[in-house]
Amino acid sequence: MPDLSVSLVNRDGQTFLSLKNPVTVASGTFGSGLEYASYCDLGCLGALTTKAVTLESRQGNPGQRVYETPAGMLNSIGLMNSGVEHFCHEVLPQLRQIDNLPLIVNVSGSTVKEYAAVAERLNAEQGIAALEINVSCPNVHEGGMAFGTSPGTTAMVTQAVRKRTKLPIFIKLTPNVTDIAPIVRAVEDAGADGFSLINTVLGMAIDIDARKPVFSAIFAGLSGPAVRPIALRMVYQVYQVSKLPIIGMGGISTWQDALQFILAGASVIAVGTANFANPRVTMDIIQGLQSYCSHQGVDHLQELVGLAHK
Repeated sequence: MPDLSVSLVNRDGQTFLSLKNPVTVASGTFGSGLEYASYCDLGCLGALTTKAVTLESRQGNPGQRVYETPAGMLNSIGLMNSGVEHFCHEVLPQLRQIDNLPLIVNVSGSTVKEYAAVAERLNAEQGIAALEINVSCPNVHEGGMAFGTSPGTTAMVTQAVRKRTKLPIFIKLTPNVTDIAPIVRAVEDAGADGFSLINTVLGMAIDIDARKPVFSAIFAGLSGPAVRPIALRMVYQVYQVSKLPIIGMGGISTWQDALQFILAGASVIAVGTANFANPRVTMDIIQGLQSYCSHQGVDHLQELVGLAHK
């Protein structure tokens, strides 16, 4: 069998996370992970990425939250979750029981202090492999967009989180910017261990009968196959300006999609919207990557990371 394992290395050349394969899930599309346990073997995933965890519980956005598009979906969930204390006391103990499954916890907040406080609280827990810092969600009026679209504010969040946790941190980047390179450099200098990209693309829908926007927040996050070329382009660009490991995502539905992201520079890929259509899609992608490597004579999948640049 080909070796699908992945070793993620920080700027000092030290391995900070090892995965048995490069497949995880995109935050917000897989719940805490437990919701999918009856559909697929969670222990087969390279890592499990949770939905967003905030300092206090959030009810999420009012009104309609999901809208189907020709090649994906719009969502305006609003980071609905029960807060970090509920996660630590109720969810995390169950996830710890899954053998050999690195856990990446997605962290969000409305202020720099909230990000730092959540990171510090999670740092006190056992069984967490890394944090994914969500500075790019377009569905929340405060925080999210404001942090993720500016090199200065993104670095500010990164520095605050870095000071409060010893866990590896991935900064989840937004596609809703003109030039991603300055943000990447600022985040790397601020102490990030890697990048996660992309989050959803800003979009909207209008109800032609009501003659008004479908979502109460007006704008929503577009995900699915429609955004895949954008995500692939951005992963390629980030790999050109930084050698920190990348978790690539955005419209990945098949092993062929996943392989494109790996060749573009992603060490790990995350499956998102496709989980709603096929709860076993992650298992299919892992099997597809194994078959591809076997037929192509690739002994170690990690050899293909960034190969499209050569």
